Amino acid sequence: MVRRPRGTRDFLPDEMKRRLALERLFDSVGARHGFQRVATPTFESLELFTAKSGQGIVDELYAFDDKGGRPLTLRPELTAPVMRMVAAEMTHVPHPLRLSYFGNCFRYEEFKTGRYREFWQYGCEIVGAEGALVEAEVIAFATSLIDATGLSNWRLSVGHVGILRAVLEAAEVTGEAAGEVMRLIDKGDFDAVGERVAADYAMTLKSLAKLSDSDSAIADARSILSGIGLDCSALDELELTMKYFSALQPDVRVGLDLSVARGLDYYTGVVFEIEVDSLGGEGQILGGGSYRLMHLFDKPDLDPCCGFGAGFDRILLALAKQIEAGGTSVLDTAESGSSRLAIIPFRIDVTEILPLVANLRSSGSDELDVLLELRTRKVQRSIHWAESRGATHILIIGPRDIEAGAARVKRLSDGAENDCSLTSESVITAISNLG
Repeated sequence: MVRRPRGTRDFLPDEMKRRLALERLFDSVGARHGFQRVATPTFESLELFTAKSGQGIVDELYAFDDKGGRPLTLRPELTAPVMRMVAAEMTHVPHPLRLSYFGNCFRYEEFKTGRYREFWQYGCEIVGAEGALVEAEVIAFATSLIDATGLSNWRLSVGHVGILRAVLEAAEVTGEAAGEVMRLIDKGDFDAVGERVAADYAMTLKSLAKLSDSDSAIADARSILSGIGLDCSALDELELTMKYFSALQPDVRVGLDLSVARGLDYYTGVVFEIEVDSLGGEGQILGGGSYRLMHLFDKPDLDPCCGFGAGFDRILLALAKQIEAGGTSVLDTAESGSSRLAIIPFRIDVTEILPLVANLRSSGSDELDVLLELRTRKVQRSIHWAESRGATHILIIGPRDIEAGAARVKRLSDGAENDCSLTSESVITAISNLG
């Protein structure tokens, strides 16, 4: 048997229903926040990602040469492709742009819980504007998405890489060395930080990281920075972002965490992450911040940008765990319609009822799905088939029903019935009256 490739998955109807429901929900929330959906190719030029992340990323990619010898790769993430698209095709569109996107991505790595070689990402970018209000808008959108799913026990952590970089510059740690230290801070490895940064500054970085989620974190951070003679403007910017965010999302607690560095060199300002404990070490479900990438496409005037990427698969996994634990989520109501009617022809020429099927499907009702029994078998087996397909109602049509021009709609949950004529309007009314 040919097996599916390692690190990939098949999605059967029930799972696909949940995935589509979550995607539709995200698009709905995105539209309310003013974001417009875009899409980019599944494969891109390899240079797009080596320019962004360096040659070291190639080992993590599904990279290949096409038949023309051009180096390409399956996309490992969606931010760089969207930036390429903006630089190539949207420079004359009024800015700032509010763009959202969703798609599959690929990374060649050992897969873990919620992390596969093919995975899906949802995200957004605001391009052509900067500052605390932009950052607050993006974080508000991110938290609105997670809140709309019904996921509970998640936490938001917000930091600012400008604060960490100011400390490193004071310690005369710059360039690639500063980037490496930032990655260590993001991992919480302060022993390794102490080996690369002078003792006083290493202690400052560690002290800043310990302020996580403290009510007096901003004031305490000012005190810590003043201890090494720093009056950091980035801290003022972070405080303003948190103020704006709290006005947009007053019910969401903001956890200040200056160890959030995102581990990527192109971030410039506020950075943030959302985590859930139920996924353990793979608990980060969303992350983002302000960054600069447009200079890669000779469009530095559009920098900085601000956005986030959400781990679509991890969010679904966290929701599934919540349901398993007795909780609820948006996945509980992931049906495409509130009613599902199975029409079962019995010993008749099926062409006599096909117009009814067509009219029901074209009625414009978003509250009704219509299934047609395609096999000739005993009525009880057809009813069992309808139940297995999630039908809420059935309509059995036999020779006497055709002759009379009427039949009965039956509700499967309790056997209640309602008479109807064989017109789409009458069938819909009968279903509605049954509930």
